[in-house]
Amino acid sequence: MKLNSDEQTLAESKILLLYILKKVAKPISHNELLELVLSIVDMNYFYFEQFLLDLLEDNYIIKYQSENVDIYEITDEGKNAIELTIDIVPGILKLQIDSKFKENLETVKDKFSISAEYTPLTEKSFAVRCKIVENNVTIFDLQAHAGSKSQAKKIVENWNTNATEIYPKVLELLINEEK
Repeated sequence: MKLNSDEQTLAESKILLLYILKKVAKPISHNELLELVLSIVDMNYFYFEQFLLDLLEDNYIIKYQSENVDIYEITDEGKNAIELTIDIVPGILKLQIDSKFKENLETVKDKFSISAEYTPLTEKSFAVRCKIVENNVTIFDLQAHAGSKSQAKKIVENWNTNATEIYPKVLELLINEEK
């Protein structure tokens, strides 16, 4: 996306962000929104950030924190603005967004719902955190200690690859009443 002083291009980009937020139809994290927008349209990261700020200032979207993550949601004013201005966006671009939207939203949601990371505590000690988040609510959060960097990396790799199999097993062990 080339951006210059063309007011129509600026307006079109902001409308695209509102259009995507309206299609999401629920709160979405900053990273999820960024990845979704970039997977659908060609937009520079810095312009994306500026457009978000502009939309916040105009009260077309709101931002709040949930578990130390920025969450965005379209407001009623934003929905009204979209209805009044959607004709500015070329039909071919709306078609492109509509066709890519559902697939890309699911991919982005899946990517951000399972996460793991490790943090060094000392040279030979690492804290590992494995999480599952659904609809911006943490449903599973496990913190563990690893005795080496390679062990920490392995835990993160295994969690990211196998969380859907590991999580039910851990939950079953935690609620098992047999001794």
